[in-house]
Amino acid sequence: MARHFLTGEELSRDELNALLDRAVELKAGREEGRGNDSLAGRSIALFFERPSTRTRVSFEVGVAELGGTPLVLRGDELQLSRGESMGDTARVLSRYVQGMVVRAGSHEAVERLAAGAAVPVINGLTPADHPCQVLADLLTLRERFGDLDGLKLAYVGDGNNVARSLALIGRIVGVEVRVASPPGYELEAGLAALGTADAREAVDGADAVYTDVWVSMGDETDAERRRADLAPYRVDAALMEHASDRAIVLHCLPAHPGEEITEDVLYGERSAVFDQAENRLHAQKALLELLVREP
Repeated sequence: MARHFLTGEELSRDELNALLDRAVELKAGREEGRGNDSLAGRSIALFFERPSTRTRVSFEVGVAELGGTPLVLRGDELQLSRGESMGDTARVLSRYVQGMVVRAGSHEAVERLAAGAAVPVINGLTPADHPCQVLADLLTLRERFGDLDGLKLAYVGDGNNVARSLALIGRIVGVEVRVASPPGYELEAGLAALGTADAREAVDGADAVYTDVWVSMGDETDAERRRADLAPYRVDAALMEHASDRAIVLHCLPAHPGEEITEDVLYGERSAVFDQAENRLHAQKALLELLVREP
């Protein structure tokens, strides 16, 4: 039976730590010029309903570097645009490929794809969850701090898909995830270790301070209201003073300097944002090996 990765909760603590160990090995091998053919002879469908930079490029490059064949597909290129169901699409693609990555406009669409698929389905991003991003985040935290257990991460801003995945996966590996959001933008109660409307409370003593854009794809009609509501949650130098002296700054990108984060913080010496972006590649390669490679 195929094993999917839709929220991140599908993996245990030991599996997540082993995946990060493998990501470290793959990163070192790439830097040293060592090849890898663990997905040789396998094809992975990369299905994108929405525009993408990091998810598309990191998965496409990752599959190729593992010796596999990436097939990039768009919704308007498939019969989905003419009414074919996600379930039937999954049943057909399962006859051609050994795995699927999907970035979709609804989480339910990914669940329907996984329900019909006979091969692993990986959630590349939905409005509900962004678990692949969090694998890269954990790899970045481990590079900076070593052991993940006991780290404190403060997420400041909209309690969106990234915040949700951080809270879900963070608690599996022992990271204390605190989320500060204004009323109306909170995560579900009890999901984070701390949910608060006070950004300083969340950031107090944190080892990492994380934020994301205020206006995501699909939020454009409420853009001005969202900017006004979230303005007090900007990550700037004054907020960072409340974090640990060793704290790093994280952002899943794309960023809008001057909105959710100031330019000096985004590009400053405490920023690990571009290491974090690079680590999408290495963490996802380890995930592909875990789910797709034959035992």
